[in-house]
Amino acid sequence: MSSSSPASLLEVELVPDKPPVLHVEAPGGAAAWAAEHRDALRAQVTEHGALLVRGLGVRETDQVGAVFAGLTDGLMTEREAFAPRRSLGPGLYSSSAWPDNQPMCMHHELSYTLEVPGLMLFACLRAPGQGGATAVADAERVLQALPTTLSERFEREGWLLTRSYNEEIGASLEESFGTDDRAAVERYCRDHAIDFAWQPDGSLRTRQRRAAVVRHPVTGRRCWFNQIAFLNEWTLAPEVREYLVDEYGADGLPFNTCFGDGSPIGEDVVQLLNSTYEDHTRREPWQPGDVMLVDNIRTAHSREAFAGDRQVLVAMAEPQRLSDSRPTSEVSPR
Repeated sequence: MSSSSPASLLEVELVPDKPPVLHVEAPGGAAAWAAEHRDALRAQVTEHGALLVRGLGVRETDQVGAVFAGLTDGLMTEREAFAPRRSLGPGLYSSSAWPDNQPMCMHHELSYTLEVPGLMLFACLRAPGQGGATAVADAERVLQALPTTLSERFEREGWLLTRSYNEEIGASLEESFGTDDRAAVERYCRDHAIDFAWQPDGSLRTRQRRAAVVRHPVTGRRCWFNQIAFLNEWTLAPEVREYLVDEYGADGLPFNTCFGDGSPIGEDVVQLLNSTYEDHTRREPWQPGDVMLVDNIRTAHSREAFAGDRQVLVAMAEPQRLSDSRPTSEVSPR
């Protein structure tokens, strides 16, 4: 069925278990169309949390960059990446390097940073033969569906992200911090509330405590906003986890998450979080030329496993310094 949003004149297709889809024609060119309809598109994202625009027909990297530029006031430079990306232009990136046969579970991009992207943009140049959807899930509904005792603990304590940087697994120092200069890395960590320790072999380990539940800066609604499940050891495929533990030790994993007090998060909790996400997941297979806008605070996204050649470009925009990015000792009423 179709519904006309009161916030715009665009007709959006609303189908259960799929993200909202807008079918368009852009005879004057994709970039010009996107700039002309920017306010209406952004109104749809505010209303629905995400929007897939089908019919723009973007085919080239430069074309994607122009469309994204027309939809935003500027793109962000990524910092603290957890996996390598290729830079394709100012603020324009390839998808994160991640095994094709392994899903990237639901998460909110860079939710462990102090300055988070409020908007994610995706564009599909080549769709895989199978799988590979960028699925989405409503963070308000996920929070409401979680057991109260668990969500309240995370709201009180927040969550703790630990990282070990090496040259073999995950993003390197330079890829994550934009430099491999020790003094510059240390300054960044101090400025962004990250505890750090250099190891005898020269590698770096960090810890940062962040809020798991935040209020949306526009709507004021409470959202489950973190990467607790995605960056936890129990989300890894068993054989991958065993290899990493054998190679680097339980304390030297490239990334892992804990409760805010440092207590380990059990496999049962991670499975519960991922199954709750799955209950609220909406997915639509990519088609070449598709563009998707995602409210990064209200809406989690994932990348499903795939087979074939997949090329999806990514950008981040609207940096937000959330007032409640740090956990507090009080729990907000539901």
